[in-house]
Amino acid sequence: MKKILIAILSAVTIFAPMQVAKANDERVVAIIDTAIDSSKFPSVIYEACFTDNKSCLNKTNFMEGKGSANSPVWAVSVNFSHPIYHGLKMVTASNITNSNIKIVFVRIANVTSTGGTINSGASLSKAMDWVSKNASKYSIDAVSVSQSRVNWTTCPTDLVISNAIKSLQTQNIPTFIATGNDRLKDKVGFPACVDGATGVGAMTLDGSMLQAVTNSGPGLDVVAVGDIRKALNNTYDITGTSVATAVAATKYVGQSSLFDQFISGLTKFLTYPFIR
Repeated sequence: MKKILIAILSAVTIFAPMQVAKANDERVVAIIDTAIDSSKFPSVIYEACFTDNKSCLNKTNFMEGKGSANSPVWAVSVNFSHPIYHGLKMVTASNITNSNIKIVFVRIANVTSTGGTINSGASLSKAMDWVSKNASKYSIDAVSVSQSRVNWTTCPTDLVISNAIKSLQTQNIPTFIATGNDRLKDKVGFPACVDGATGVGAMTLDGSMLQAVTNSGPGLDVVAVGDIRKALNNTYDITGTSVATAVAATKYVGQSSLFDQFISGLTKFLTYPFIR
């Protein structure tokens, strides 16, 4: 078992108490996801891009600076259903949760000439490493990773991601990661299973229960509402552990309590396995 649900550990501290950074009174969350057109989102203050197929806008595998997380091709999609728009949905969820939030967005999507996309595990590792090394520079208070894979029977060892999470912890920056939407009750996806990650599950809109899709095995640490209805001029809905992760990270950086107090306040589920 990676770790027991944080909310029940009143006498044991897994993480050192974390106080939100208050550089210039800004609240900044780093969102690692597909891509974003920051010209439409003033909340995005900085960007970076990591790919495997040289599809960053400078036609290499790395780019940083304003506009670098944009996609060279945006697939035509009804109600933004194409995977390339996943990052747009996460930024929207963050903005709806806190209209004053600032975002550092890191793109990890390989985009093809026809607009196809796949998120790269290698790029995710590089993105996590970049965020951990640049967190102080951009006043990052929390990290949101709405990516999950269950290709492995046990949590793989990814030293880059593990070391990045540890480095962020030493800077008092928690890493919120989606547990995944595979309806599994015995495990969570990677990288939520990595030690030190705060695995996030999705609650229903009324907060009464877990969404059925939520992976709820060991490594699920907190839950947040994973349902934002009719976002962005009623053009799409956002549901699942992805949006719950963006919501949890944004709620965290929007307040000033200690990390363990914040975690305890997020969940009403008191033991593992969860009472359903």
